[in-house]
Amino acid sequence: MVKTLSQNSLSTPLFKRYTFVMKYRVRAKVSVYPTAAAPWYLIYLPKKKSVEIKKRFGAKQRGWSSLPVEVTIRKTSWRTSIFFDRRAESYILPLKVGIRRKEEIGEGDEITFSLEIKV
Repeated sequence: MVKTLSQNSLSTPLFKRYTFVMKYRVRAKVSVYPTAAAPWYLIYLPKKKSVEIKKRFGAKQRGWSSLPVEVTIRKTSWRTSIFFDRRAESYILPLKVGIRRKEEIGEGDEITFSLEIKV
């Protein structure tokens, strides 16, 4: 049973229900995309995994070809999105500065992480 909050006879679920969840274990290298304001730190998922994810979840993509995910790198977990890059034929995982600092991740590091797709 899902608990709900009632407001003016409308009910909103407290917990999102996902119709499908799939977990992947990934090893990939951290890349930097330079911009004028500040560089973006990205992980390009391996093409083989990206093709598999695209086949399974491509129809459920959101804006900018994104998919909602939960990522765990070492002891840090967070919710974000991955984005499909047509030129690279790969999904991209952006890494925020807080995550990089907490887990001491830098450009060129090869890291292993879990990626849970939740659609």
